Amino acid sequence: MNFDWLKQSMPRGLYGRAALILIVPVTVLMLVVSMVFIQRHFEDVTQQLTRGIVLELREIVKQIDAVDNLHRGLLSAAPIANTLGVQLSPSGEELPGDRREFYDVSGRMIIRTLREGLHQVHAVDLAGSSRKLLVQIQTRHGLVDAVIDRKRASASNPHQFLVLMISIGALMTGIAFLYLRNQLRPITRLADAAEAFGKGQIVSYRPAGAIEVRAAGRAFLDMRARIERQIEQRTQMLSGVSHDLRTPLTRMRLALSMMPPDGDVADMLGDVEEMEALINGFLDFARGDQLDDPEPVAPSLLARDVVDKALRSGGEVVLTLGPGTEQPVVLRGQAVERALGNLIGNALRYATRAEVTVSLGRRTVTFCVEDDGPGIPPERREEAMRPFTRLDPARNQNRGSGVGLGLSIARDIARRHGGTLRLEESARLGGLKASLVLAR
Repeated sequence: MNFDWLKQSMPRGLYGRAALILIVPVTVLMLVVSMVFIQRHFEDVTQQLTRGIVLELREIVKQIDAVDNLHRGLLSAAPIANTLGVQLSPSGEELPGDRREFYDVSGRMIIRTLREGLHQVHAVDLAGSSRKLLVQIQTRHGLVDAVIDRKRASASNPHQFLVLMISIGALMTGIAFLYLRNQLRPITRLADAAEAFGKGQIVSYRPAGAIEVRAAGRAFLDMRARIERQIEQRTQMLSGVSHDLRTPLTRMRLALSMMPPDGDVADMLGDVEEMEALINGFLDFARGDQLDDPEPVAPSLLARDVVDKALRSGGEVVLTLGPGTEQPVVLRGQAVERALGNLIGNALRYATRAEVTVSLGRRTVTFCVEDDGPGIPPERREEAMRPFTRLDPARNQNRGSGVGLGLSIARDIARRHGGTLRLEESARLGGLKASLVLAR
């Protein structure tokens, strides 16, 4: 059987599932107890008590039918009726049928027992009063109303028991949920700390709660510390390597500049420039989004600054701003500028025109860069986002080649913001569409 509909209807949050775990067993337990208690106690007790009333009514009917008119019959049955606590009177109007409230569970058994035990019963009224039982009896001389105390037919209405049980069940469920919420709060705090770290934010977190939750919290703190140390060590290592490499490159550039210009010297200067570009790319990749701290930034202003820089460098870039993009969003401004600059730089390197679109969603902010270049085949888009990968055959290069880190740095920055980088085909320009999606 397919239970996908059941999975989709289940709560997705931790508190919702905890409430479901509490409510479902309590509800099932109350239903089972109610059914068993009503059937075994109320119905059986009500049936036994009502049978006693049936015997009493038989004797009263016998006394009334033994005389020649209704008035003398009521006088004849009065001593027995007074002794049994039954009020007799001639019927003022004929009842159309049996009546009871929908929640009167024991009333159903009273009516059935009266009709099975006394065929003279014309109608039974349990809705007129919750404390009285009215039985309209057909005698030889006409209809007679017999009013009996309801307590003689049933111990009490079962709905009182149901109300009491539901109230106590709701109270205990609420107390249990308050206690469970205190146990779940450390888990949600751990989830919030992990989500914030995934977005590149460090929030204060202290392990608390049960032993297992504390162990998971300490493991998270250890993992976060190791990742921070590795990032710091990577940055320091590449910074040191780049510093050591820049010194001989500077000497080589100086020596080449003093040599007579010819083809070989020009080629060697080109190699030196390429090595410097590689070193700068390594540093950019190592630093990632470590340049600044998260702060409120307007996506429209950020995109406009990057586009203005591209325009000053001679590129043809069109900027389109969506509604609400002037609202501040918490981002690492310099890191996002670097990622957007890489995407625009790639577009202008392999195409003649680029369009930048900024849109603001309920939970995301998206920077789309589209170009009219050759694009990237779908099967190679994931490969294009790997570090140090250059897909020269896929993209016609008319403005030089890159280091192969532009898309990788952009995706790394997107992931640090809890987002992603998507590569698609531009339906409008026919080239590549790179969407930098960042979580708000």
